[in-house]
Amino acid sequence: MERRKFLNLGLVAAAVVLAPMTNLNAVNFRETKPKAWEIEKSADAIKEMFGAGELKTTDKIKFTAPKLAENGGSIPISLSTDLDIETIALFQDANPRSATVVFSVPEGQKVDYSFRIKMRQTAVVTIVAKAKDGTLYTLAKEIDVSIGGCGG
Repeated sequence: MERRKFLNLGLVAAAVVLAPMTNLNAVNFRETKPKAWEIEKSADAIKEMFGAGELKTTDKIKFTAPKLAENGGSIPISLSTDLDIETIALFQDANPRSATVVFSVPEGQKVDYSFRIKMRQTAVVTIVAKAKDGTLYTLAKEIDVSIGGCGG
């Protein structure tokens, strides 16, 4: 047997053995919280997604976004924190539906996410993070949009 084939078979065997040990479970929030995805206002969507618990303003979540987005069709967002988070979500009031993205954070994983969103106009973007102990953390930032990205 050639060395390359032998190594490939070894990698496949290792993957087969290790795959059942990984615990990657994600919640499909569009199925579990369908009403939250239809609501226009952030405050109402947050209540639908996370309940009516108290939101604690925090500076322990780093939220990076441009103050001025020249094109609302592609706005870069970065979120990171060392808090023990189970769910983190982004809401905004610029589009017809406020809920934009929700992440289930696997056990023991740190939050360090980068992604892009669309906004059709200037609005406040709100981050809500649910800690493992049930505490709801929040922070917000206004993003000025020059050219709308949702049909604008």
